[in-house]
Amino acid sequence: MVRVSLPGCWGALIGACLSFTPSLLPRGGVLQGLICGISAAIGYGLGAVAASIWRAFADREARPARRTSWHVLLATAVVLFGLSFAFGQYWQHQIRQLMGVTDYNVHTVIAAPFIAALVFWLLILAGRGIRGVYRWIACLLGRWIGERAATAVGWLLVAGVAWTAFTGLLLNGLVSAANESFSLRDSQTPEGVHEPETALRSGGPGSLVPWDSLGREGRVFIGGGPSAQDIGALTHRTAQEPVRAYAGLATSEDTETRAARAVADLERAGGFARENLLVATTTGSGWIDPAAVDTFEYLGNGDSATVAIQYSYLPSWLSYLVDQSKARAAGRELFDAVYDTWSKLPQDQRPRLFVAGESLGSFGGETAFSGEYDLRNRTAGALFAGPPNFNTLFREFSDHRDGGSPEIEPVYKDGRTVRFTDDPATGMPPQDRPWDGTRVLYLMHPSDPIVWWSPNLALAEPDWIGQEPGSDVLEEMVWLPLVTFWQITADLPFSTGVPDSHGHKYKAGYVDGWNAVMRPTGFTAQHLDQLRDIVGRQD
Repeated sequence: MVRVSLPGCWGALIGACLSFTPSLLPRGGVLQGLICGISAAIGYGLGAVAASIWRAFADREARPARRTSWHVLLATAVVLFGLSFAFGQYWQHQIRQLMGVTDYNVHTVIAAPFIAALVFWLLILAGRGIRGVYRWIACLLGRWIGERAATAVGWLLVAGVAWTAFTGLLLNGLVSAANESFSLRDSQTPEGVHEPETALRSGGPGSLVPWDSLGREGRVFIGGGPSAQDIGALTHRTAQEPVRAYAGLATSEDTETRAARAVADLERAGGFARENLLVATTTGSGWIDPAAVDTFEYLGNGDSATVAIQYSYLPSWLSYLVDQSKARAAGRELFDAVYDTWSKLPQDQRPRLFVAGESLGSFGGETAFSGEYDLRNRTAGALFAGPPNFNTLFREFSDHRDGGSPEIEPVYKDGRTVRFTDDPATGMPPQDRPWDGTRVLYLMHPSDPIVWWSPNLALAEPDWIGQEPGSDVLEEMVWLPLVTFWQITADLPFSTGVPDSHGHKYKAGYVDGWNAVMRPTGFTAQHLDQLRDIVGRQD
């Protein structure tokens, strides 16, 4: 029988109950069970450690808990866990209503406490196993050194081996396996995607970048998008066929060379002769949200060109953890290569130069610039969606926002260049101030955990929680030390599993976002409504 400590069980109860407090995103029963079980195990460990520290100060050994104490714990657990579970379901219902989520499986909800119990006991057993190894090592060391030294060295050895196993074997092994798996996937071409027959696309006739080197997402990008006929059907004007240039990982092993190849192919296809030129930084495996580029091409009436490069095989959430340096290099090298060619053109023959990126792509896109003035001086506009909290410029603009503006929609320098919004259709504050010249727009949803996750959440309350919540975040969400950090961390892998305009899904915002940044002529409210329908039908 596995013995448990009373203080540890009190900690587990508190951790389990707090796991039902509302976070940013809705949860199904299975996920809630996992989070509850892990939270209970963390609480148990904290409770046991706290009791051990207290006994050390009291200078006494642990004593068996009285039967009455266990009865009190049991009665309290039934009441507190029951109330927490009920309130948790109520809060989940409210979050689903805010986001328009209709999926609800009552069976998994009922199973959540049982899943939590299973996860809790598995983690406790794993912890006991590690403690057993520590005691064995300490016992061996005790034959040659003192008891206290053996205890300290034993803990250090076990902690070091566990950390090495996690980071060196488990984490690196996971990344290596994922990289191998996704590299194989990268060689595949999705059904319905074909090699272009036009010279206006990389991989097409005369291209400097072979079709097979583009990678899966590169081929999707090159093989997709609206045609001149599609654009003309919306604008009722004669449209051009957009230019798209791309270089995959197989194009070149070196980021700088890969960027140079993409820009050379862009120039070959006539991209620098178009009115609008977009430098797009990809996410993870080379993916670009079709809504972002398609909207750019529609609003430019096809007189546009887009260039991008791939920097990883891994999907965005894994790249988020291990490929930040690659995203930084890709964003900087690509823009610098484009700007080098662009700046040498006569001023009256240069296209309007724009920058865009979503998620980790916004991080890479920002790295080419030193600040607001650099963005304003070297671009005609930028659109960044779902910026991770560690983005350098995003943090600079947000942390130094004008007094009185909220963190979920900050105002920086009276909005003269940089503005923020969760819904560009409703405007970008401050709406009473001019927004002349270069326009830089950040799209960020109040419910997007990628925007708000930070290690600082563990011990410090962020402004966005203490201020009035966003339209899709519950007022009942409060900051709790450690708990909020864990809750937002648990939301990260599921940030795109919600309807559009919530979490980390920004497709609906690109039409009004690009319309504000590009300021195209000849587009009416009816045109924009039709374009939203077109973009909304995309997968």
